[in-house]
Amino acid sequence: MLNMTIELPTFLKKPLPIGSRQITNRLALAPMAGLGHIAFRELVSSFGGHGLLFTEMSSAKAIPHENRHVSPVFRWRDEELPYLVCQIFGSVPERMAEAAKRIEKEGFFGVDINFGCSVSAICRMNCGAALLKNPSLAVSIVSAVRKAVSIPLFIKYRTGWTDDPAFAQEMAKRFEDAGADALTFHPRVAPDRRLRPPKWEYIGFVKQAVSIPVFGNGNVFSYDDCRKMILETGCDGVSIGRAAVAKPWIFAELTEGFAPVTGTYRNTLEEIAGLLEKYYEPSRSIKHFKKFALYFSAGFKYSHSIYSKLCRGNDFKDIRRNIEDVFENPQELSSSPNMNMFVA
Repeated sequence: MLNMTIELPTFLKKPLPIGSRQITNRLALAPMAGLGHIAFRELVSSFGGHGLLFTEMSSAKAIPHENRHVSPVFRWRDEELPYLVCQIFGSVPERMAEAAKRIEKEGFFGVDINFGCSVSAICRMNCGAALLKNPSLAVSIVSAVRKAVSIPLFIKYRTGWTDDPAFAQEMAKRFEDAGADALTFHPRVAPDRRLRPPKWEYIGFVKQAVSIPVFGNGNVFSYDDCRKMILETGCDGVSIGRAAVAKPWIFAELTEGFAPVTGTYRNTLEEIAGLLEKYYEPSRSIKHFKKFALYFSAGFKYSHSIYSKLCRGNDFKDIRRNIEDVFENPQELSSSPNMNMFVA
């Protein structure tokens, strides 16, 4: 466990070897679907404080043929490649390996295999968390990708489909033996998605089972949450998802003491609107904005009301008018995020 006298920023900025490479900051943007897109990553990078960023999920079947300049998912800025990990999903080892080869060729820091997504559309394709029902196939995928590339290989996974920490430990060992360089572990069972609190103690069990770095993931919304997770679990780093959408500056907050000022919330909404317009065609950019606004609104006392106001209209002229109207008067912040906004 972490020494109680060590300050959180000091620990988070301690270098961590991952495979053949090293990161100088132990905070990571969690692998997410539909939220970790290029526009959002640029927003997070403008605040800084992160060690790694992860793309949203990309289909391994599509990646070898994707055009990065037009793909809505397999897209990046060259300047983020030194700390960017590409997240892939699929169920065929050979296809996953071919996708990983393209990712390595493009210069990404690493590749991440998603065994954590429990959305029904993904699981019906026998991808994401569904592969935890077939451990041998999941391990075969890890092994195939490991043989195909030399860049760091990350695995994101959940407890499984039943509340069994022994299974999570067993899979951690098997993933390590198959060549994984780091694990991002989300201690919830797949059917729950996010309805019940994560069991952080399971992160500690997984950490004890392997020698590779383990990033804890789940319900880290503040400085105290982050410090508590590290102290209780001994995890090597912390992976933050929904809280990073609610507060894109959270990495700078945890490592550098950044504190939002009066105009930060409004400016952030205007910034993400501009970035989405920059990278996406109108219908997709509006869809992304509304998904971002759902999570971002969680930080306000009257979150549902603010969200409904921000999402009126179907173009960015309306969106910018909404932002102006919402912040015409100061909005009261909540002491903790509205968890109902995070269920979707």
